[in-house]
This record gives sequence, C-alpha cells and structure tokens, in this order.
Amino acid sequence: MSTARLLGVSVLCLLLARNSESVSDDVFALLAFKRAIYEDPLSKLSDWNSRDKDPCAWSGVGCSAFNSRVVTLELSNSSLQGFLAPEIGSLGSLQKLVLDHNTFMGPIPKDIGKLKNLIELNLSINQLAGPIPSEIGDMPKITKIDLHANRLDGAIPPEVGKLGSLLELRLSNNRLTGIIPASNESNKESANSNDQIGLCQLSQLTDIDLSYNFLVGGIPTCLQQIQRSSLVGNCFQNNDTSNRPLQQCENEINQDTGKDNHTDKDEQKGLPEPLWLLVIEVIAAVSFLCLLTLCTIIGLRRCRARSSGSEDSAPWTRAVSWKENTVISIDDDHLVNVPKISRQELAEACEDFSNIIGSSHETVVYKGTLKDGREIAVLSLSVSVHYWNDYVELYFQKEESVIEMARLSHENVAKMVGYCKESEPFSRMLVFQYPPNGTLCEHLHDGEGWQLSWPRRMKLALAIARALRYLHTELQPPFAVAALTSSSIYLTEDYSPKIIDFERWRHLVTKPGLGSVNGGFVNSITDPRHKRFMDVQANTFAFGVILLELISGRAAVSKDTGDMVDGARKHLEQPEEFGKLVDQRLQRQSVNQESLGIVCNVVNLCIDPEPSRRPSMSMIAAILEEGIEASAATLMRDSSLAWAEAELAIS
Repeated sequence: MSTARLLGVSVLCLLLARNSESVSDDVFALLAFKRAIYEDPLSKLSDWNSRDKDPCAWSGVGCSAFNSRVVTLELSNSSLQGFLAPEIGSLGSLQKLVLDHNTFMGPIPKDIGKLKNLIELNLSINQLAGPIPSEIGDMPKITKIDLHANRLDGAIPPEVGKLGSLLELRLSNNRLTGIIPASNESNKESANSNDQIGLCQLSQLTDIDLSYNFLVGGIPTCLQQIQRSSLVGNCFQNNDTSNRPLQQCENEINQDTGKDNHTDKDEQKGLPEPLWLLVIEVIAAVSFLCLLTLCTIIGLRRCRARSSGSEDSAPWTRAVSWKENTVISIDDDHLVNVPKISRQELAEACEDFSNIIGSSHETVVYKGTLKDGREIAVLSLSVSVHYWNDYVELYFQKEESVIEMARLSHENVAKMVGYCKESEPFSRMLVFQYPPNGTLCEHLHDGEGWQLSWPRRMKLALAIARALRYLHTELQPPFAVAALTSSSIYLTEDYSPKIIDFERWRHLVTKPGLGSVNGGFVNSITDPRHKRFMDVQANTFAFGVILLELISGRAAVSKDTGDMVDGARKHLEQPEEFGKLVDQRLQRQSVNQESLGIVCNVVNLCIDPEPSRRPSMSMIAAILEEGIEASAATLMRDSSLAWAEAELAIS
C-alpha cells in the first residue's frame, strides 16, 4: 500500500511539475507578445509583470480553471501598436485569440499554426501585411477565422481546406490575389482523394466573405450559393458580381507579374555553379557583420547619451535607433512626389501663424493664403521633439499622414496641398485646400440653415455618400475618416462638400494622461487614437447621424435635447412620423415626401446598433442615387448650373 501511495505521489508531483513548466511557457510567450508592442496608449498591458508567475489575472488573459493554462487572449479595441511575436505559437492551450481593432503590423507569424487547440482567430482591422501563412491550415479545431481589413496579399492558401471544423471565414478588404482555391481534384499527380484541399472541402463553412480583394478566375461551383455581396470588388472573369474597375485589376495583375518575373530571374541566376552561392553567402555574411557592428556602435552611443531609462524600455530604445535609418529612407523614397512647403512660406501665408481657426491639446489649425492665391488650412501637430520618436515619424510620413492623404483623389474630399517638415524649429504640418464657406455644422446649427433648402440638402447627402463609397470601396486599403461629423465637412462657395480628416493625426501625439480627445458625438466614433485602420462601419453610423442632421437641422448632441439619435429612433420606426423629424425652417418649402422616406430608411440602416448589419457605403450610395429625386440627381451629375436651375424651380 505504501508503495502504491508513493507511486501516486510521484505521479502527482510529476504532473504538477509539468503543469508548472507549461504555465511558465505561457508566461514566456505572453511577455514576448508584450515586448513586440511598442505603443500601448491605454496601458492595457500595464499589469503584465515579468515577476508575476501567474498570468491569469493579467488584462485580456483568460485561464483554464483546471490547469491554469492560458486559453483566451482578448485585446480588441486596445489601441495597441506593434507586431505579432512568433512566440505566440507557444500558447499550446489557447482557444481564443482576439486582437481586432488595433494596429498590428508586419506578417502573420507561421508559428500560429502551432495553436492546435485554437477555436477562434480574429486579427481583423489591423495593418497586417504579407501572405496568409499556409500553416494556418494546421489548426484542426478552429471554427472562425477573421482577417478582414488588413493589408494581406498573395493567394488564399489551399491549406485552409484542411480545417474541417471551420464555420466562418472573413478575408475581405485585403489585397489577396490569385484564384479561389476550390480543390486539387484536377491535379493528376494527386492520386489520393483524401489529399485534396481547398474551400470546397469545407462542408460546414456557412459564412464566407472574400469581397474587395483582387481575386481572379471563376467562382467555384461550391461557392455559387453564397451571397454575391461577399464576392464583390474583385477581378473575376465569369460571374455576375460587381467587379473592380478594369484598370485597378490590370494594375494589380501587372504588379504581381512583375514580381514573379523578378523572382524567376533571380532563381535562374542562382542556378549555375555552387561557387556563386558560396560567394553570395560570404558577401552576405560580411555585410551582416558590418551592419551589426555599426548598429551596436550607434546603440552604445545612444545608451550612454541617455540620462535615464527603465529596464523594460531599454530593448525598444535600441529598436527605435534602428528604425531611424528606415525613416530616412522612407522620407527619400515615398515623399518625393508630395509637395514640401517651407515653414517660412506657411508663416507668411497664415499671417505669422496668428490666424487660428481651430485648436486642441494636440493640434492647431491655421487658415492662410499662398502666394498663388490658393486658400489653405494648415494642421500643425503640437508635440515636443523629445516625444517625436522614429515610430511616430514613420506614421507621420507613411502610415497615417503624408503618403496616406496624398493618395486621396475625389471631388468631395479636400485635397492635400503639401506638408512641412523642419527641424529648427521642430515642425510637422499638413496643408490642405480650404473650402471658404465654413462647415456643414455651422450652416445647419448656427442660424444659417435657411440657406440649405431641401434639394440642396439632398445634394449634400448624395455627394457625401459618394465620397465615402470612394474611400471605403474604391481605395485599397480602405480609408476610414477618423471623426466623421458635420464639423469635418467643409463647403465650397457653391455648397459642394469637402471632407477634411483633421482628427486623424491627434492619436500620433496623444499620450495617456494628456486628457480626453474630442472624438465627436456619443456612441458614434471610436477614439481617434485607435489607428489608421478604423472600422468603416463606424463611418456608416456617422453618415446616418449626418443625414439626421440634414433632415432635422438639430445638432448630434445637445445639452437641452441630449443624443439626437436616441430621440429620433421612435419616429424612424413609424413611417407616418417621418415628418416630425423635418427641420422647422423647411416647413414652408415643399419637402419631397418620397425622398424623405428614402433618407429615413437609410438612416435606420446606418444607425443599426449591430455594426455587422450596417450595409456598405456602396449599397447606401446606390439607394440614395436611385431613390432621391432621380431626375434632379441626374441634372446634378451633368451640370452644377442645371442643379441650381432645378433647385430654384423646386424651392
């Protein structure tokens, strides 16, 4: 009996020891995950302590009650910026990985395939780039994969077809190319039908969204029954879905072809004598050693120059130093076609920066006139050079500001005129064309609503919808306005709207403790510090609020009446009460009841509490174009003068 007890105790001790090692592995993996995060403005990971051997109380971490292993990691909407550490694959018991609505960059690590117990993977609405790793097919228990709204490219790996439990696959709004992998049954080399992989092998897959990529070829027969809205915005040849413009498809295909040709040439060069391989390896090794030595010297000099620094931040200080060289090359390569304007020229245009038209803790907006007569709005970022590290510079130049805004080209989006980047004094400014007729908010709520007749308000609704359709569906990656409100819509002299996204850059210079950021109305726009890749569905909600403002003339939020959306819902649910929403200043005019009903129905769709049920701006714009006084809309598209004549006739 004593021997049996001793054996039992030994087995128990062995199990405890193994469990302790497993928990220790989880702690190691989570700390590696934390180290790859270089920006945590909301301090979500502040309680992840390396001296704590039990991670179960850490923010976003959930553990099994049985063995204390980490089973969930949920940090969505946390404003995290960084990379996905490969060590995440060491979380062997992980069942749920939810990191959506952050700013994770770089590739999806191949080690993710080691998560054999994973059931849900949600990395959507980030900035992940590169191909989807084929190792994603090594997770037999997974039921949901959501990677939409990233920058993923390459083909959909056919290995996804090995995920027999998969119920939901969302890959929309990326840059995926190639054909949809159906199966390899046509591959004569595959003699065993059990070896077939592809989406047609997934009998349980009921929810799939591949829209707004660059997929080509035909739609597999097994996917013919899915909603066509899940396939729009691609480059298919034989289908009845709405494809991208042909030019976009051709450009993307040509780019891919160029890459393939380049790769083939490189492979051909590497085929001859092994001596060439040896020479290349020697050159690469010497170059690497030189680079490593240079980085080490620079790092040591910077460390000596620092008067203070914590143990936790030291490694990332060195990483920042390395990034500095990258930023310089980005400045040279990517900003060459973007006009650069000197601080002196902007000072002269803005009356020595005395003509301020807006300000916050993070930004100041000036109005000015350039020497060529163009009116401009200058957004100056209020930040100390000591805080402006190289990651922020990277985002200013490429990810968030200069390059990102330079690609916008639509008649209802304010054009970026140029930028200013100087060291003495430290200056980072963005310059936009300035529509001279104030904002839509001012015209609606500051006593000038009489200038906006019903036809003119409908014209504005259509123009804003088209601009958002362009930003959300015609651009890749999609562009979401950080704070879409009536205050971000400026009007020209002929009352054409121009969207200016002034709020986008505030999060670059906002740190915890600096105070709240004015992100707009309640329950509509997420904090502008979140990131560049906001959920476009937030813009859809915001557009619904703007439509309500156009109908009612009321402000989105008022001290007297509270949240306009909450007050309007009861009227929106009953068509006979739509008229109660109409601006009193319009009662004397002939408000078209048919267009009123259409707009109210669109508002209902836009402000749905469940974001996934809100339609795309492509669908919303189509509804408005087809339904709002079609004849007047046609006149508006043909000629602004014709619209004015039609408006005078109707008003």
